[in-house]
Amino acid sequence: MAQLRLNYKQFEERDTEVIVIGPEGARSFQEYWADNQIPFVGLPDPTHSVLKKYGQEINLFKFGRMPAQVLIDRKGIVRYVHYGKSMQDIPGIRTIIRLVDEIDNQLQPVVS
Repeated sequence: MAQLRLNYKQFEERDTEVIVIGPEGARSFQEYWADNQIPFVGLPDPTHSVLKKYGQEINLFKFGRMPAQVLIDRKGIVRYVHYGKSMQDIPGIRTIIRLVDEIDNQLQPVVS
């Protein structure tokens, strides 16, 4: 999440919204967001309803919810999913930005 915060401007420049969904309750989630001045949207998911919908794994031996990155285009179509095998298995920011650009380029109308 630190990389997302440090590079959030790149997402804003691309008119891309970052939403982080976490297992905490609303109060602790809100406090964390405020304490750390997170510039993007954070949604609590204490009942794991979003986790279940997208097939995100919980592994108690590896500290709970495994990381997952999902890119959804403007039409609501899931265009990229990465399920991490550990807390460190997260695509780098350059990879995510490149994917955002590729998805955006595919959605641009062709003008002749």
